[in-house]
Parts: sequence; structure tokens; C-alpha cells
Amino acid sequence: MANRDSHKLRSLLAVRGFRRLLGVRLSSQLADGLFQAALAGSVLFNPDRQTSAMAIAAGSALLVTPYSLIGPFVGVFLDRWSRRQLVVFTNLLRAALVLPAAALINAGDKGVAFVVVAFAIIGLNRFLLAGLSAAVPHVVEDRRLVTANSLSGTLGSVCFSAGLGIAVVLINWMVSAGDSGYAAMALVAPVGYVASALLAWRSFGVGDLGPDHATVPARAPMRSAIGDVVRGMGDGLVHLAGKRGAAYTMAAKAGFRALFGVLTLAMLLLYRNYFVTDDDVQDSITGLAFVVVAGSLGVMVAALITPAITRRIGGWRWVAGLIAGTAIALPLTVSSFTEPLLVAAVFCVNIAAQGTKIVVDTSIQHECDDHYRGRVFALNDTTYNLSYVLGLFAAALTLPADGHSPTAVFVVAAGFALIAGWYAIAAGRWARRVGDDIARPDRTPVPTPVG
Repeated sequence: MANRDSHKLRSLLAVRGFRRLLGVRLSSQLADGLFQAALAGSVLFNPDRQTSAMAIAAGSALLVTPYSLIGPFVGVFLDRWSRRQLVVFTNLLRAALVLPAAALINAGDKGVAFVVVAFAIIGLNRFLLAGLSAAVPHVVEDRRLVTANSLSGTLGSVCFSAGLGIAVVLINWMVSAGDSGYAAMALVAPVGYVASALLAWRSFGVGDLGPDHATVPARAPMRSAIGDVVRGMGDGLVHLAGKRGAAYTMAAKAGFRALFGVLTLAMLLLYRNYFVTDDDVQDSITGLAFVVVAGSLGVMVAALITPAITRRIGGWRWVAGLIAGTAIALPLTVSSFTEPLLVAAVFCVNIAAQGTKIVVDTSIQHECDDHYRGRVFALNDTTYNLSYVLGLFAAALTLPADGHSPTAVFVVAAGFALIAGWYAIAAGRWARRVGDDIARPDRTPVPTPVG
């Protein structure tokens, strides 16, 4: 099995179009990790100010909620305009927006202007990733989608984590953990964004990444344009309603993400206020570096095992097993509230999170027509982000200031168990009814891949 999987990976990497699309994603996500580390550090791990749990939740909501609400409508454009052009222009725009963001960080300005610019950069990132996911079936065959999503999602997460790791190195050895240091860190990110844009521009033609039947909208009155977007989004929802395998998996992932939000805030509070008693920001950041490494290893393990397992047992069984396993692992690790076991818990949770994400992405690509795929991925991003924000607020309202709450651990574990049970019943019934799953990818025709 290992040799077979290794062969599949080598054959996938031999596809020039996939390699180039992967390079576009990785250079962008490396820059994302660096920029978001600077953003989070300037607010959360800044010796010049204290940040409460509610402030963290509210800040996250301000950054992701606006895009999450308009994301499905923006997704319509992923199905109307050249995705290659959108990737190029989105990266260049983000590179330009980092400059005022860094200036605001350096000035210690966390007002409306800072929120607007940070929201724009992060929102454009989600838009870009949705477009790249929708483009994958244009560079690989349908039967390779699970492996392609495993590899691209995993390496993307690793590069994002590498950006966070670079930030830790910079804070510990090159810049100070203050406004000027975080601003300097942010200014490195545009290098990755510009590299990603140039690679996309040089590697693909205007129509190579889809959509298949892209049309350039004619000039029309604003009311008509908005109506087209609303109708397009409605069409996407109707299409998804008939693709219940993808819809059920998206719902399970949304529930997982809400509980993940609770765990994320608890972890931040633990490292900010519980494990470090003398308010040493450097120690907090160093401790979180181990968490980032554990999370990256979990993502890599998920990528290595998910393709082989889903081919044998199907995507829905794998997702149900991952979420159920998380429900069991949490009480065994987190409830002791020691740093080594917390790192182990992060490793386990990230295996489940990444394995579920791979199945969700593949299910959407496998089941949904290319004409609707951008809208469905944008809707997936919306549920992903809003569920996470919901979990953050629930944690902010219930957790103590230091994040130490054994009760919360068992409640979250019970939540994972309920999601696993519901999903196993609903998705299993649907898969048996239609006789289709990502374990049998040969049922859906796709266009000839590029490269």
C-alpha cells in the first residue's frame, strides 16, 4: 500500500499544471502565515496591552464575518470570470494592502482603519483559496482528486505554519515583540504575494483554470448586476441541495469548526495566562511554537493516510471515524492541562480537521458541476468561518480568563460525539442510496486537465 501511494504521489507531481498551481498556493500561504502572525501578535502577544477573551473573539469576528456574509455572492464571480486572473489580481491587491496595514501596526492604531485593512487582506485570502480549490479539477483527473487535495491542503497548511515559525524566529532573535517589530514582520509578506501572482500569470492561460464556460458580463445597471449575483447564488444553493454527500460533509465540518473555535480560544488563554505566570510574552510565543509544530505534523499525517483510507472505506466513514476519535482523545489529553499533553491533543485534533477538510474539498469537486463549483466553495468558506466565530464567542462567554475549564473539555468532547453519530447515519444512508462516494471517483466526468 505504501508503494502504491508513493507511486500515486509521484505521478501526481509529474503533472506540470498541478505543480504550478501548488506553487501558487504555497507561496501565498507562506506569506499569509507571516502576515497573520504579525496581526495576531500585535493584538494578543503585545507587552504594550492586555487582551481579554471577548476582545479576541470580537476581533476575529470583525475580520472574518463580513467576508463570510458576502462570500457566497463573491463566489458567483469565481464561476463567471477567469480564475487565473482573479488569482493574479487578488495577490497583487493583498501585497499593496499590507503596506498601510504595517503602518497602522507600527503606529499602534487598532481603530476602524486597521480593522478594515486587515479584513480586506484576510477576506481576499479566503476568496483566493476558494478559487484555487475550484481550479484543482482543471489540472488533475477526477480519480486523483483525493491525493491532490491531501497534498495541496497539507503543504498549504505546512507553509502557513512555516510563516508562523518564521515569525517566532524573528520575534526571538531579530525584532522586538512590540508594534515596530510586528510591523517589520508584516512587511515581508508582500514578497510571497507577488511571487504567487507572478507564478500564476506565467504558468497558466486566461482560461486554463476555468470556469469551463466563462462569460464576460456585459455592462448592466447596478440593480441588474446585483440581481444576477443573487440568482446565481440561489442556483448554487439549489445545486448543492441535490448533492447531499457534499452537503452533509460540509455540515459536519461546520460543527467541527465551531468546537474547534472553543478549543482555539482556550489554548490561547492557557498560553497567555495559565502556563506563563509572569506575563512573559516571549515564553508564550515560544510555547505556541510547539503547538504550531504539532498541528503541522497532524496535518501531514492526515494527508499521508487519508487517500489510502478513503479508497478502502469511503469518505463518509473516514470523516465519522475522525470526529469520533477526537471525542475520545480530548478527555484523555486536554483534561490534565499540562503542556505536553495539550500539544498531543493539538496533533490529534489537526489530524481530524485536515482529514475532514480533504474529504469535504474532494466531495465538492467530485459531486458539483464546474459551473457551480466556485459558489459551493465560497459557501463552504462561509460556513467554515461563521462556525469558527460562533465557537470563539461561546468560549469567550463561558471560559475563565486563564482558559482552565475541565467542564468545557468534556462538553466539547460530547459535541464531537454527537456530530460523529449524526453524520455517520445521514451520510451513510445517502451514500448507500446513491451508490456513490469519493472512494469511487470514476462516476463523474471532468474536463481534460492542463499540463
